[in-house]
Formats: sequence, structure tokens, C-alpha cells
Amino acid sequence: MDKRERAEIFKQRLTDAVGRAGWSQTRLAQSAGLDRSTVSQLLLAEEPRLPSGQALAEIAAALQVSSDWLLGLSNHRGAASEILDQAVQMTEAARHPVDEQVLKWNAEVLGAKIRHVPAGLPDIFKTDEVHVFEYETAVRRTPQQAISDSAAQIALLRRLETDMEIAVPVQTLESFAAGEWQWRGLPAEIRRRQLEAMAASLEEFYPSARLYAFDARELYSVPFSVYGQHRVAIYLGQRYLAFTAPTYIRLMARHFDDLVRSASVHGHEAAAWVADLARRVR
Repeated sequence: MDKRERAEIFKQRLTDAVGRAGWSQTRLAQSAGLDRSTVSQLLLAEEPRLPSGQALAEIAAALQVSSDWLLGLSNHRGAASEILDQAVQMTEAARHPVDEQVLKWNAEVLGAKIRHVPAGLPDIFKTDEVHVFEYETAVRRTPQQAISDSAAQIALLRRLETDMEIAVPVQTLESFAAGEWQWRGLPAEIRRRQLEAMAASLEEFYPSARLYAFDARELYSVPFSVYGQHRVAIYLGQRYLAFTAPTYIRLMARHFDDLVRSASVHGHEAAAWVADLARRVR
């Protein structure tokens, strides 16, 4: 797009914004702190022209639209703060990222790739015994609710169109096997059964669900999920911070792909690796 075409778009969108606001040229000039003649030239000149950067910013602020929209660089009309509100959502969550909101996001992108970095063990593969242990002191969620939601996720995973990649630190599963960190006090037999069940599930659902294990000493990641091209949700502990702006989705998808590329355990190896961890539980 050349400068003339850009100027024509600016003139059209400025005229539209002024009309929607019900403003006169004088009102716009006063609100933007510009000369009336400057506004007149922008709106009425036969040869469309672009304003200076300062004038553009003042006009956009006065009309509560974005500068990018006025210039045809974006289809979002709103001011920057409004666009951010549309692109970012804060959603209440239980202590762990398994709830109705997650199920809804999963169902929305059925057939598209879901990339997931869990906060601990992948919730979708947890046994009832582990859910009970992890949720026995939870304030906002009961073990039975967590068990029910995991069962619903497994049902989605059985759909043929499911494509899910999970990336976890090697240290997370090693800590679980050893009964360390948040699993201190969980009996060895329960830990062994959990890892055996997880290995069986990874074998059953491969390649629809693929697990990769990376070294947390080399790369770090917060818990998050990328739902196709629709959204990315970062798990904060009690809430999700969800982004729908394509830029953020691509950024987190690349971050996830970096974790996969650095993995020491790949999807086709995961079931055997987890089964080996189960055999080492003492």
C-alpha cells in the first residue's frame, strides 16, 4: 500500500469516527488541540494527506480510537487499552488447571493442536488416588470434582481428531517417583500405580497425545496451554491469564516448540520412560 492509499484510508476512517461521535470539525480541533484549518485539510482536501505523528496521536486519543485503526494497520477500532481488554481475559481457576473452563477451551479447538505445560503431573493422566491426595486440603475444589473433570478430558482425548502435545520438566516426574516436593507423604505404592497408569495411557493414546520431557535446568516454563490459534492461557495458580491476540498466541507456541526441541524424552519414548520410573519407585 502506497502513501496515497494510506492517506485515503485515513481520511475515510477519520470521517467515519467523527460522524459516529457526532462531532463538528471545530469540536475535533478543540478536543485534539489542533488548528481548525488542519482538521479541515485532513477531512475535506481533495488530495488526502496524512497527519504528523503528534497530530495523529491527539486525534486518536480525542476520538478514543487507535492510531493503527485510523491508518488502516488494524481492524480494531478501540483505543489501545480497550484492545488490550479484548485480547486479555482473566478467568478464575481452581487450585489446579482442570475445570469447566479448560474443558470448554479444549472442546472449542477439537481437531487443532493443543500445546500444554502442566503445573505438575498432567492432570489428564492422574489417578483418582493422586487427585485425592492433592485435593484433600484444597479450599475451592474437591477431589471428586477434579476426578470428574479429568474423566471428561480423557473422553475428549478419545476423539479421533484430538492432537495434544504435553511438555513437562524431567525433574517433575522424577520428583514424583521419589515422593519429593508436593508429593512428600504420598505412599510409594500409589506413586507406582500412578506412573504405571500414566505409561499405559501414553501408550494407548499415542500419537494423539504426545509427552515430551525437558531439562528444567536448561529451560524454564510457567504452566500454560495454547489452544490452536484461538487463545493461550497462562496458569497463575488461582486464575488463568488468557490471551486471544494472535501475536501472543504465536509467541507462546514458539516457546512451547522450543521446549519440545530441547526435550531429552520424546513422544515415542515417553511411555517406556515413565514405565521405567514406575519400576524405580521405592
